Amino acid sequence: MTYQTIRFEASNGIARLTLHRPDKLNSFTVAMNAELRAALEVVERDKTIRVLIISGAGRAFCAGQDLADPAMAIGPMQPDIGNVVEQYYKPLVLALQNLRVPTVAMVNGIAAGAGASLALACDLVIAAKSAYFLQAFSKIGLIPDTGGTWFLPQRVGMARALGLAMLADKLPAEKAEQWGLIWQAVDDADLAATVDKLAAQLAAMPTKALVRTRTAMHAAPNHTLEQQLSFEAGFMRELGWSRDFIEGVTAFMEKRAPKFTGD
Repeated sequence: MTYQTIRFEASNGIARLTLHRPDKLNSFTVAMNAELRAALEVVERDKTIRVLIISGAGRAFCAGQDLADPAMAIGPMQPDIGNVVEQYYKPLVLALQNLRVPTVAMVNGIAAGAGASLALACDLVIAAKSAYFLQAFSKIGLIPDTGGTWFLPQRVGMARALGLAMLADKLPAEKAEQWGLIWQAVDDADLAATVDKLAAQLAAMPTKALVRTRTAMHAAPNHTLEQQLSFEAGFMRELGWSRDFIEGVTAFMEKRAPKFTGD
């Protein structure tokens, strides 16, 4: 596929997806959303890929929905924004949350609205210290979407989530780390190297076990402890029959580094 609004490449088990509308701060359009989902489908099919990095070109990660996109145009008829969310953002977030490989968001600048939620839909978020997160919906009479009302309370608690959403204040990357919204904030000059090192580490790990860990943790709030224990047992049964488990135990017994294949 020829991409117009993103860049996508994969090598050495690492896929790199870059939002590429730098002149528009990588804001979302219907076309970009479609290309993102197409790239995720490639990751889902290509078993050589073991980790996905999502980043933004230029000085932003993603400024959210492009309000100049025809899907958002205000004219004689008001746009059906709910349909935009259902048709484009909901499938995108669900695809990311259920992807067969771990995901890393490399946030180099502003991550606003749907852009912030795109980052939070990834498993790990690494941000430059100059970057910040913004829920600006209240400024235009809307609510956080793309999973924003789900991610924020779970990560930072209800009081902080409501404050971020209602007041539309910028949340600097370092404070986002302190609050537990993201995994790590690093010096701007170290961002790319930090993410590359992390991606290489994840690509060498037992992929299926990492993804099952994600699934189990996401399911936990909807389960009782007894239900979650049984849920864990099901995954342990599956993973206990995997080649990576055999390799991991064998390597441990032989006192060598394991060579996982993701199977």
